[in-house]
Amino acid sequence: MPHISQGSGGYRVQVKVRGRRASNTLPTRKAAQLWASQTYVLLRAESNGTACEVRTTHDALRRYRDEVSPTHRGARWERLRLEAMLRRDSAAAFPNVPLAKLDSVDIERWRDWRLSKVSVGTVLRELGLLNAVWSMCCSKKWRWLAANPAAVPGIKPKPPKHRTRTIKRDEIRKMLRAFDYPARDTARHAVAHAFLLALRTGLRAGELAALRWEWVHPGYIALPAEITKADNARDVALSRKATRLINKMRGYSPDSVYGVTAASIDVHYRNARTSAGLSGFTFHDTRHTAATWIGRANKIGVMDLCKMFGWSDPKMAMIYFNPSAADIAARL
Repeated sequence: MPHISQGSGGYRVQVKVRGRRASNTLPTRKAAQLWASQTYVLLRAESNGTACEVRTTHDALRRYRDEVSPTHRGARWERLRLEAMLRRDSAAAFPNVPLAKLDSVDIERWRDWRLSKVSVGTVLRELGLLNAVWSMCCSKKWRWLAANPAAVPGIKPKPPKHRTRTIKRDEIRKMLRAFDYPARDTARHAVAHAFLLALRTGLRAGELAALRWEWVHPGYIALPAEITKADNARDVALSRKATRLINKMRGYSPDSVYGVTAASIDVHYRNARTSAGLSGFTFHDTRHTAATWIGRANKIGVMDLCKMFGWSDPKMAMIYFNPSAADIAARL
């Protein structure tokens, strides 16, 4: 039977069914009793192997948000996306039905509904997250589903074409004026310096935010596996220009090179772009720009470029190296 006790924060309720436990604190006894009865039914269903008949995708999203997302490096962004999914009123397009009744038709209906509102890239990211949630539902730990309803061909929309946008020199100058470069008194100024290093090295925003002085060596940066996208340690070569850029930050922060978070980089970068009256490019386009500049200089080969940028597939060099027709003509 549920146990309910009153405390300073409200009514504490605990439910236990065949070794499965759940607890919560509610403002009123009536709310605690209602939660206890609902939770009892859910825990009993889980213990009987019939959780899919009472659990919904929204239940799975909440559990994934609380238990799985905190273990991921991109926990903040993943949690925000999950919260948005829970907050949206998408009942007409993606019914919050028991997992047992969810099928590919429901998912296709949700996909088409989202495609009418957001880009293909956004839908692919959301569908990838939903797929991860449903996969956890199929795991031995959760046992909420026997099979992933999204594991059928044809559900994913065709991915968009790869971006080929690079940041032009005059756009960089305008951005630096908006950043008030070369000052380095505030986080906004630090982001300006990080922006310039990204243009010379292809470092991602998250890598720049996590960058510490102990990883900076003469001629290169040694990135540990835990901060890279592919979870592989890699060394990023520094040109003389890049070395001068990073050395300008010495003394700004004792441990962290730039002393900012990835979220702070995003905010200050967007603000500077707006102040400069520019649009059409993102911080990640610094990576395209860096690959193009380095490739255009023709100082290192494709395999060296892949190693520097952390690509296991050389085809990625074709995506990020975006020379103009004039650049190619100049080599002929």
